[in-house]
Amino acid sequence: MNKMPVPQKEKDRMNNMQVLKYKLPKESLIYVQDNQLSLFEEEFGKFGRKEFVNINYDQRGYTVNDKIDTIINSSVQAIGFFSGAGGLDIGTQLAGAKVISSLDFDKDSVASMKKNKYFSHTEHFHSDIKDVNASTYSSIIKRNNPEKLILVGGPPCQPFSKAGYWVTHKNRLGSEDPRNMIGQYLRIVEELRPDGFILENVESLMHPKNSASVDEIHEAVDKLGYKLNIYRTNAIEFGVPQKRKRVFFMATKKEAFGEPTKTHGSLQEILENPQLMPYEKVIDWIGKFDNQNFFESEELVLGKTYEKELRQVPPGQNYFALTSRNGHPEPKFEANKRFWNFLLKLHPNLPSWTIAAQPGPWVGPFHWNNRRLRVPEIAALQTFPEDYIFTGSRRSIHKQIGNAVPSLLGKAVVENLIRSI
Repeated sequence: MNKMPVPQKEKDRMNNMQVLKYKLPKESLIYVQDNQLSLFEEEFGKFGRKEFVNINYDQRGYTVNDKIDTIINSSVQAIGFFSGAGGLDIGTQLAGAKVISSLDFDKDSVASMKKNKYFSHTEHFHSDIKDVNASTYSSIIKRNNPEKLILVGGPPCQPFSKAGYWVTHKNRLGSEDPRNMIGQYLRIVEELRPDGFILENVESLMHPKNSASVDEIHEAVDKLGYKLNIYRTNAIEFGVPQKRKRVFFMATKKEAFGEPTKTHGSLQEILENPQLMPYEKVIDWIGKFDNQNFFESEELVLGKTYEKELRQVPPGQNYFALTSRNGHPEPKFEANKRFWNFLLKLHPNLPSWTIAAQPGPWVGPFHWNNRRLRVPEIAALQTFPEDYIFTGSRRSIHKQIGNAVPSLLGKAVVENLIRSI
């Protein structure tokens, strides 16, 4: 069998990285069925009498609060809307555009952005987009005097989320839903007339049932004099250790420059394009947080409803592992009778599944050590910087992180926008 070529970027990273050993405890897999455990041991080696299996990993991550000087004099500047805790805004500054203003109606999210030195030059608004207009920003724009101005934002997506498909199409409001802030965002575009803008949303906005809404966006953007390109993306294609599908509407006053540059791909894609790197491994981003220094009482499942069942699920699988469909000798569940992310567990060497903003009590992904994920872990899976500070309750912080655009995905998309203006 031919070996997969290793991209030069990956070779350079491997040569420079410090190989670390993660100790995966035998105790974490003790209740997994032998036939399912054997598949895991084929990859990492058998435990035998050992109490741990050693897994090689590289520490991934980055900081920003110590790098404010890199964007302070940028000629391209941005105004953020629906900024949340700043996932897309971070990506915007990583791409080289200075964020001169942000806006969100959630108090904790605004407080989180204010807490970070990376946005010390940014004027933050705790407000509803319906309550601002061009005059709100006139002095900010005049003071910063951008050579090029862009807008970035992800209007609330509840009307278009897959959860909405549980409601009959007749009862779905789509573009008439009061939670649909896309129209308000386009109003601000019309008033500020930026050189370009990005509108981010869930991929299911592109579902045929939402075609009228997409047509309305096309028509509105065209009337505003912008050229529109729509990109369906998956965060794993841009160095994010998480499968997260999104759609970006990118509008410019002239023809857009290609598509955002993918950096990672599947094995088949790497064979066709050796410049791509393999998808990121979860362990490289969160392995460093698996020690008692990061312990959170909220992570514990001891004595809870499905603790025993969670311990029986192998890494990388969900409750299907405990069904007759997967050959379990004592099935606990019936396949396809629950949400797919019920008892879903991370695999160290694979990307994560989508991080939810408000997961149910037994909705994954869970850690392979049979616990809920810690705040720094879910932040890392969204590629927030390691030194980024969040404010609010544990529940609020999880929601802020889960609602965010992964910062490295935002970086790739904004870089493409900047090239196109």
